[in-house]
Amino acid sequence: MNSESIQIKYSDRDRKIQRIIVIEGSANLLVLIVKLLVGLSTGSLAIIADAVHSLTDIANNVVAWIVIRMSALPADREHPYGHRKFETLAVFGLATLLAVMALEIAKSAFTRETTEIVSSSWELGLMVGVLVANTGLASWQRYWARRLKSGIMLADATHTFADVLTTVVVIVGWQLSSMGFLILDRLCALGIAGLVLYLAYRLFKSALPVLVDEYAIDPEDVQRAVMTIHGVKEVGRIRSRWVGSEIAIDIVISVNPEMITEESHDIADKVELLIEKQFHVADAFIHIEPFNNS
Repeated sequence: MNSESIQIKYSDRDRKIQRIIVIEGSANLLVLIVKLLVGLSTGSLAIIADAVHSLTDIANNVVAWIVIRMSALPADREHPYGHRKFETLAVFGLATLLAVMALEIAKSAFTRETTEIVSSSWELGLMVGVLVANTGLASWQRYWARRLKSGIMLADATHTFADVLTTVVVIVGWQLSSMGFLILDRLCALGIAGLVLYLAYRLFKSALPVLVDEYAIDPEDVQRAVMTIHGVKEVGRIRSRWVGSEIAIDIVISVNPEMITEESHDIADKVELLIEKQFHVADAFIHIEPFNNS
C-alpha cells in the first residue's frame, strides 16, 4: 500500500472519529441541561455540582476534536514521525482528569455539608434517564474506539463511563440524603472514587509507555525473524516505538560487503515486508552495513 492510500485511510478514520466526538458533545450538552434543571428544582448541591462537572465533559470533547485534527496532519520537518503522539498525550490528559475527579469525589465524601433536599418521581426519572443515556453513550463510543483503534476515543469512553459511576453516586446520595442515611452516601462516594482512580491508572498504564518511547516489539523477536532472511549476516540495532496506535521501527542489518547495491536493496525490501507483515508495523526503516567478520 502506497503512502497516498494510507493517508486516505487515515483521513476517513479521522473524519469518523470527529463525527462521533461531535455527537457525544451534543449528548453531553443535553445531559448538562437536564442535570441543571433537576438540581435547581430539587435544591441538591450534588446534582448541581454534577451539572457543572458536565461542562468539563464538553470541554474534553472540544479538546479531543482539536487533537484529532492535529494528529491527522502529515509528517513535517518538526514532526518527522507525524503528529499521532498528540493523541496519546490527550489520553494522558484525560487520565489526569479522571484522577483529579476521583480525588474530588473522595474529598466531597468527607467535606460535603448536609442540606435539606426534595425528591419526586419525575426528577428521579430524569436522572435515571441521564444514567441510561450515559451508559449507552459510553458503550457506543467504546465500540467505535476499538473498531477505529483510537486511543483518544477509548479514553473519552472511559471518562464517560466514570461519569456513569458519578451519576450513580449522585442519585444514591440524593435519595439516601432525603431519607437521612448520610453515612451510606459517603461510603458509596468513596467506593466510586476508588473505581474511578483505577480507571485512571489503566489509562496512565497505556499512555506512559508511548510517551516515554518504550519499545513496541521485543527486539529479540525481531532479530529471530530477520535472521531467517537469506543474505542477512547479522542484526544490529533494533529500535521500535509507538506513534499513536501505529508502530515505527528502524533496524540495522549487515550483509556480505562484496554484495552489489541492487542485491543488498532486495534484502532490505524482504526484511521490510517481513517486519510489516509479521509485526503489523506501519513505518519500517532498514539500514544496511557491510558485515565485518573480524
